[in-house]
Amino acid sequence: MLSRAVPMAGVTAHKISKYITFFASDVDGTPAASFSPGHPKPILLLLPWLGSRPQAFGKYCEIYFRKGFDVLVVESEVRQFLWPRWGLEYGGHVLDLLESERFSQRPLVIHAFSIGGYTFSQVLVHVAKDTQRYQGLTNRIRGHIYDSLVMGSLDHMAKGLGKTLFPRFEHLVRSTGLLYFRLFKHQTVDYFNSAISIFWNTPLMAPSLFFYAENDVLCDYKSLEKMMEDWRNRGLSVENMKWKESIHAGHLRTHPQEYLATLDNFVMSLNMVPLKAKM
Repeated sequence: MLSRAVPMAGVTAHKISKYITFFASDVDGTPAASFSPGHPKPILLLLPWLGSRPQAFGKYCEIYFRKGFDVLVVESEVRQFLWPRWGLEYGGHVLDLLESERFSQRPLVIHAFSIGGYTFSQVLVHVAKDTQRYQGLTNRIRGHIYDSLVMGSLDHMAKGLGKTLFPRFEHLVRSTGLLYFRLFKHQTVDYFNSAISIFWNTPLMAPSLFFYAENDVLCDYKSLEKMMEDWRNRGLSVENMKWKESIHAGHLRTHPQEYLATLDNFVMSLNMVPLKAKM
């Protein structure tokens, strides 16, 4: 995990499960003890892309450590996507964790990459079933960020599997994936449609930020822009950074200055951490 791949002084890793790790940090010089009881240290819920390596998503963890956040990394498995019922169970487990005594008083920011956005949508499916029960959680979410969200048709989803997991066999995986989705429509497509609908009609009122590119074959950017416009029409605060050309889940590497400036401005606007951490 990150603690082995990206060693950093002042960061302590706590393994919660095979794919969930909590990183407590005082990298910015403001450990949790520096926050008053009424203003607990915020947590960044990081949902990486499928097949991501600790060295890759560790760069984003470091950004948030220096902003005064602890980081909860929730990785996804391909089986949770291929058999959405398992993904829904996983989303319920993540929700229970966020509601546990350990985290229940901590303000949150969500940063989801690619199909990590799908994993977060499974959390929202549970929230949408009882919004009153989970109002405390939705109020604690102060901002949500989506990088290279996979959006569009089943073809986009099938392409996503090929490109992220088996790039050498992308076309074979795509065709096999489409056949699989059609054969098991009620166990896959119906679940996908439900999650997409709930994500589109998000129960979250917090400001949001989207990073995306027009040449991303995994994202129908026009559909994404329509959703963002719908959110704005509902009175939600929505910001975005779009590029003509970039790399799926690689915008930080391709456009570092624009990415970091946009992210910094957005996170600072949330007013979640002490001034010392922001600086």
